[in-house]
Amino acid sequence: MFRKLKSLEDLPKGQLAGGKGEVIDLITRLAIEIWFNENPRASDVRFELYILNLVTAKTLLLLDRGFYNFTFWLQLIEQEVHFITRLQKGASIQVEQVFTNSYGLKDRLIRLGSGTKKTPFITLRLIEVRSVKTWHSYLTSVLDPTILPPYVVADLYRRRWRIEDAFNTVKRLLGLSYLWTGSINGIQLHIWGTWLFYAVLVDLGDAVADELSLPFEPISLEMIYRGLYHYSVAYQKGLASDPVKYFAARENQDLGIVKRKRKPNIKLIIAPFPEQQRGAPEFLFQGSPQTPLKTAMQA
Repeated sequence: MFRKLKSLEDLPKGQLAGGKGEVIDLITRLAIEIWFNENPRASDVRFELYILNLVTAKTLLLLDRGFYNFTFWLQLIEQEVHFITRLQKGASIQVEQVFTNSYGLKDRLIRLGSGTKKTPFITLRLIEVRSVKTWHSYLTSVLDPTILPPYVVADLYRRRWRIEDAFNTVKRLLGLSYLWTGSINGIQLHIWGTWLFYAVLVDLGDAVADELSLPFEPISLEMIYRGLYHYSVAYQKGLASDPVKYFAARENQDLGIVKRKRKPNIKLIIAPFPEQQRGAPEFLFQGSPQTPLKTAMQA
């Protein structure tokens, strides 16, 4: 807690406020569900139960590696919910079928688990993508590579970083890193109020993108947030009445609403068996962050 109130100055140092779990829509970047647990030492299993009660069939989840639980995965599959996650380092696998085995890509059907109650057997696809000298490993419950090609798996999981972007925005930009109250009710009001404002900010950014005929990706939510001050000044002077048109106006481009262009990414390979595609370009993993699709994480 960030304690600057006299009512909190006598509390023990380093007191945690609790734990929070969240599911974000990968497309809209809006929160689907937010959970708060006032016990910071509570197991993440509770969030797994929340997710099982939330998701519906035909949903694809991008799971944080904290949700590495075979029983949880089997429950998702039983509900016709599929997922993509990362393979835990040192995991013991048994290969059942090989779809692709090339210099830059391995796509195999594997079995994980020991058959015990804690780690039951589970059959998944293991996709390994080479980037220079490093291999990146992904697990998915979608077993057919013609439905979910290997490079699409890698690209989708890279986009899981959007939940990190959302947390970064609400914590750093909107101030949720610091809590100014010690009461549970106050903490929850702070959390919900901040995320509601985040949703308004995303909605405003989406409207600006439409006005500029651009995708959402190049719009900077941070610069829109900081530009609200300039809009309020213009509004008070009678020079602006619509924030969307104000941010999209040519004369206000110096606000930095549109991010600077970067080098384009390598074209995504969607062939299920890339080594069979003559002349297919080598996949280069992009380190920088860039259906219903959802991402789940705990913080």
